[in-house]
Amino acid sequence: MPPRPHGRKLLPSEVRVSLVDPELRDRVVAFRRDLHAHPELSWQERRTAERIEDHLRGLGLAPRRLCETAVVVDLPDDRGRLDAGPMVALRADMDALPVQEATGLPFASTVPGVMHACGHDGHTSMLIGATELLLRRPASRPVRLIWQPAEERGTGAAALIRAGVLDGVGIIFGGHVDRHHAPGELVVTDGAVNASTDLFTLHITGRAGHGARPHESLDAVVVGSLLVTALQTIVSREVDPAHPSVLTIGSFHAGSAPNVIAGQATLQGTIRAQEASVREHLVRGLERISSAIGQLHGAQVRLEMDEGTPPLVNLPEPTAIARRAAALAVGPARVTTLRTVNMGGEDFAFYLQHVPGCYIRFGARVQGRESFPAHSGEFDFHEGALECGAAWYLHVAHEGAAALGGGPR
Repeated sequence: MPPRPHGRKLLPSEVRVSLVDPELRDRVVAFRRDLHAHPELSWQERRTAERIEDHLRGLGLAPRRLCETAVVVDLPDDRGRLDAGPMVALRADMDALPVQEATGLPFASTVPGVMHACGHDGHTSMLIGATELLLRRPASRPVRLIWQPAEERGTGAAALIRAGVLDGVGIIFGGHVDRHHAPGELVVTDGAVNASTDLFTLHITGRAGHGARPHESLDAVVVGSLLVTALQTIVSREVDPAHPSVLTIGSFHAGSAPNVIAGQATLQGTIRAQEASVREHLVRGLERISSAIGQLHGAQVRLEMDEGTPPLVNLPEPTAIARRAAALAVGPARVTTLRTVNMGGEDFAFYLQHVPGCYIRFGARVQGRESFPAHSGEFDFHEGALECGAAWYLHVAHEGAAALGGGPR
């Protein structure tokens, strides 16, 4: 039975699983709690990387660094070979968020304003557990383990790809804890599972003036307000409702005094889509409407796009591999699919632009804390997910190796 979550009693609705030996389970839980107490932001994961390296060296392995804080290690196949054709890659992210923790956990963050509020401490620890399992039971192909920085900034995967992390890789797998699903469940879904995450800024230039003489000015606040309203019609009137998409204005800055008409305004927002064609349509709509409203009022409206992560789409064949592995790890009855559309982003999508792969969810709901979402100071996950994740990584390495031609499953 997995460890009880921070001393809380397991409720009847929580699935009990026992997938790894108690000593390994305890090591993985302890590793997670240590990381949780010492979170590090994107590209600052130095202590985290050192902890991972120390553990791997203690297992007789020779990890290497990429991009300063990424840790990568290759495990030989079941014949001791590292050069036996394309390898299976397993990825975990490891960065925290600029969030003040409010969980009250005994191992809460000791770093003010920084917290593992998304479960990356869990992902890192799952892969630590999987490392030990794979050393006991090697796959029929070499396996590359990747501890990736800077997922929260959406830049870690792309940087590692440029550094060659996918060289020699034939297939890749990863996953994320999910509070919507019970511990013991593994969530494997075909098709889109995460959205694109582009950001945009609209710079509006009008003409400042006295609040009592509006006819002498060109009000940037009015132009910006019209933009906020008009841009909503792209999703509501131009995109098929069957294709999820979002356009959000999250920031509107203008003006300096109540009796001064603003000559400058800045709007910032995000667009999200699960399909490349919808993503492109949202960008074109932004360009068209911002230009038209600027011309209508004689203002200058300049659009800046900050391209984020692409949609994450699981293709059928690697998803079938991930599903077989999930069934082997927790039993077919505990393998399920996503119940709701997820418009969050995930830079694992960059890997899938280069090699086939699949991204899943690890059920991690904590009874009584379901309402606290990821990126919240109250976020927590059920530690029973740790052994489920480690077991799935073990099985998906074997299933992926077989699919690459590394021998029978």
